[in-house]
Amino acid sequence: MASIAPKKYTKEEVVIKRVNAELQDSIAPQTIETDFSYVKVNDKFYRTFFVNGYPRYVSTNWLQPLIDFNHELNISFFIYPSESAEVLDNIQRKIAELEATLSSNADTGKPVDPKITATLEDALNIQEELAKGIEKFFHLGLYMTLVGSTLAELNTTSKQLTTTLGSLLLATQPATLQMEDGFKTTLPYGLDRVQQTRNMDTTSLSSMFPFSSATLTQNKGVLYGINEQNASLVVFDRFSMENANEIVFGKSGSGKSYLIKLEILRTFMFGTEVIVIDPENEYELVAKALGGEYVAFSAESAVRINPFDLSGMHDDSTNELGEKILSLHALLKIAMGEISPVMDAILDRALIQTYEQKGITQDPTTQSKTPPIMQDLYDTLNTMKETEAKELALRLERFIRGSLAGFFNQQSNFNITNPLTVFSIRDVEDELRPLVMHIILDFIWTKVRKTLKKRLLIVDEAWLLMRYEDSASFIFGIAKRGRKYYLGLTTATQDVADFLSTQYGKAILSNASIQILLKQSTTEIDEVANIFYLSQNERQLLMSAEVGEGLFFAGQNHVAIRVVAASFEHQIITSKPEDVLKAKALLTTPEQA
Repeated sequence: MASIAPKKYTKEEVVIKRVNAELQDSIAPQTIETDFSYVKVNDKFYRTFFVNGYPRYVSTNWLQPLIDFNHELNISFFIYPSESAEVLDNIQRKIAELEATLSSNADTGKPVDPKITATLEDALNIQEELAKGIEKFFHLGLYMTLVGSTLAELNTTSKQLTTTLGSLLLATQPATLQMEDGFKTTLPYGLDRVQQTRNMDTTSLSSMFPFSSATLTQNKGVLYGINEQNASLVVFDRFSMENANEIVFGKSGSGKSYLIKLEILRTFMFGTEVIVIDPENEYELVAKALGGEYVAFSAESAVRINPFDLSGMHDDSTNELGEKILSLHALLKIAMGEISPVMDAILDRALIQTYEQKGITQDPTTQSKTPPIMQDLYDTLNTMKETEAKELALRLERFIRGSLAGFFNQQSNFNITNPLTVFSIRDVEDELRPLVMHIILDFIWTKVRKTLKKRLLIVDEAWLLMRYEDSASFIFGIAKRGRKYYLGLTTATQDVADFLSTQYGKAILSNASIQILLKQSTTEIDEVANIFYLSQNERQLLMSAEVGEGLFFAGQNHVAIRVVAASFEHQIITSKPEDVLKAKALLTTPEQA
């Protein structure tokens, strides 16, 4: 008898076999235990269910509660097409059986069984549609495998799953004595080892799609929170949208500042420069924790900002001096109150003359010279012959010689150089806050245009400016043109009515790619619901939301969101007094103490 020589392997084949063996060992589980009601793989328990009963009538996306089931779950569909001729023969036999049953019951005087009548009606409809080619026939297998860390957890979630499916009128059974086959059926092999199927026509089958849930997750960006609907992450890059603007609406205590500070922390990590206008000193801890610059702006502060500053950068598409004069018009109207058209024309002429006296004209080469200050405008108005000019000078006098002397009447001695800069205006008098916010905004806008850099500008309590048409127009200009300078504007407000009372407020809203609605008061929910076309459930959500809960809009999509922060983030961004004191103690050095 001839012997067979053993097969010889090349070195490459030996290496490949060894690698394959090592790969299988690394993928294969260490232990597998099969029971009649579960499969245990390593330290996880698995239980498979199949659906053996379906509702008669359903609506589109009716399986959403199954998709959003709040537990780890593997789901598999198996769809097998059937030959129409064979199906028609089977339906014809079924119709004959049902009709015979009804006839027999009628002859014996038994009451009509509504189940048989409904089944016969369905069979006749399907027969007609199949014969006309309107419908096709399929066999559907629907399987679900639950995962649990313990057997007790698996039993509990099994009851929850069957209850959820029962609410959808789906009858389910565990794959008893077939748990191993069921487990393999829901693995990504594409093999149906259980073979528990149900007849399904095209229309019924299509109602199970789209088999998806509302998500707002990109492959880049920052984490805003957790999707309340399906526990997925809301990760978004606002700079990937048509503009990077964001608007946040919420009543006091709803978590607006908490959300914005969390976004600042996470955006800052990616190298984005952040500038904040802070009305209530809420961003001080964030600035100190990130090594930012915190500017407490007040009449006693050493920091001065000259509203007449120019960037000195030449841009063929814009007239910087003209834009600056328009901005100063808006600022001075806030400072001096309502002025007549004649006064407005005189003020315009006075501003032009004031710059000309410093050698600054429409020629961009002259705009790098030292700009005028408020005193120069005051002097120019006093030299003009019109009585209206004298009145304007009189209204301006308190900023030159009166109680507010020196507040805006010096050359700027500050520049934005830190990646995080916070302007605090808490110590500014209430009547001056809109004026100071406008000056700081104009100063920031002037600096932004000097260098192209990825930036966020945060304007908290923006309703203070929206009460003035000129300031509202200025913010709208930033929102509209910020994209050109790689700037994202965030406006936050608790007073929705004031913010949207002007056309500019609505325009700023429409120019925000990201819109976040937190808890709303009952007095404003109607207006918010009308603007955002909210459903009744969404209205109820916003009125009953907890702190940090609301709706997140990005483009045409929106989801319910819950803002979450890590413990170290919470220590920095919380606004609770007791937490703020603890955080300040951690950030205070012994020398400072």
